[in-house]
Amino acid sequence: MVVDEPAGEERLAAVLERPRAVVAAALRELSAEYTAQGRGFDLRLVAGGWRMYSRDTCATAVDRFLLDGQQARLTQAALETLAVVAYRQPVSRSRVSAVRGVNCDGVMRTLVQRGLVEEAGSEPETGAILYRTTNYFLERMGLRGLDELPELAPFLPEVDDVEAESLEGTMIAEAVAAAAVQAADGSGEAGRAAPDR
Repeated sequence: MVVDEPAGEERLAAVLERPRAVVAAALRELSAEYTAQGRGFDLRLVAGGWRMYSRDTCATAVDRFLLDGQQARLTQAALETLAVVAYRQPVSRSRVSAVRGVNCDGVMRTLVQRGLVEEAGSEPETGAILYRTTNYFLERMGLRGLDELPELAPFLPEVDDVEAESLEGTMIAEAVAAAAVQAADGSGEAGRAAPDR
């Protein structure tokens, strides 16, 4: 119950300080016992190790419990920040803040916490941490790769209408966010963040 991946018999035997054969037999016995008793959970041997699963008959209730309220929508600030990272990656927080025109430290922490953005090394000149989107971001957006992000050009204002100093400000951030929303709308996941992994 406390591991992210199946636990191998050798590892469990080492932790319990028991012979592998004894541990393997006990695991098989527990698995059969849980099945015979009709427990709501199951102990299965998968991918070379043992792992606890909810029983198929209980899956609907477990899903409802875990997912209820977890499909939190991203705020406009989070969408804008995520879009800037997606189009400018790898990018530092200060650069994202410059593009958006506001501090994005808290929003960036939220995106990292939700698994949509991750650290990608540091900037050689300043030592600032760089960020990029994750494979989880691509999965949630319904994209195979970053090359499938929509073009920004249709969302950008005409150059004549924008002063040079505002090119790094809110108009670009809004265009980037609009493009991200368009990409999300195409996958049916507009503005949603998935439940915790």
